[in-house]
Amino acid sequence: MSVTLPPLREVIARHGLNASKALGQNFLFDAQLLDRIAAIPGDLQGKAVLEIGPGPGGLTRALLKAGARVTAIEMDRRCLPALAELDLAYPGQLRVIEGDAMRIDHDAEMGEPYAVVANLPYNVGTALLVRWLGGATWPPRWTSLTLMFQQEVAQRIVAGPGTGAYGRLAVLAQWRSAARLAMKVHRSAFTPPPKVMSAIVHIEPGTMPDGVAPRTLERVTEAAFGQRRKMLRQSLKGLPGALDALAATGIDSQRRAETLDVADFVAVARALG
Repeated sequence: MSVTLPPLREVIARHGLNASKALGQNFLFDAQLLDRIAAIPGDLQGKAVLEIGPGPGGLTRALLKAGARVTAIEMDRRCLPALAELDLAYPGQLRVIEGDAMRIDHDAEMGEPYAVVANLPYNVGTALLVRWLGGATWPPRWTSLTLMFQQEVAQRIVAGPGTGAYGRLAVLAQWRSAARLAMKVHRSAFTPPPKVMSAIVHIEPGTMPDGVAPRTLERVTEAAFGQRRKMLRQSLKGLPGALDALAATGIDSQRRAETLDVADFVAVARALG
């Protein structure tokens, strides 16, 4: 369906939508860039998509144009009239929920398998990611996550062992999912330009290892990386049973957390479980 819409800059000016620093907003205007982002998860024709923090609807336009059925959660009510215009342009394709994405049950709202595609507000991006990745039920209801973060955070998600960026977030993102850096986005693409570069991470759920509880793995990585400069025998001693689990897996307690790969952490969590 070909729909002609006014330029996003014009919509923002008409509704007086200056980006809110308090809400971590930075707007994207480049339609070609937004189309490229919407293409990362693959063919979205007729598929359910959850978008968090659509703002004036730049990425929403690209998702709707790609044929997605979009549920957008927005807490800034100033943006609702601009999103309502998109609803009129793409009848039956857009549902807007006014509210805080951190307080909403996404699975219940979607009611079916869904992809998440979002230029996440900087102030809640990591917390939302941890929530999506930490579910006790696996595979999750979401089929993929295509998320924009500050580039530093994106690198922490896809980092490998032995690197400075490797930590809890990498283990959480990789132990039962596949995470890749899909695209870098220059700060100049945004209005207003943020102080840092951005990047888009694409995550797809994989097979969950047997005998490992998500919360146990979280506790192990929390302790291990909480004192990442110390040897494991020091950082894990406060977690009951962790040193015995370490010994059972044959991992040297004099190693540091950043030298263990994801499979090592899974093995320790399984032994502790």
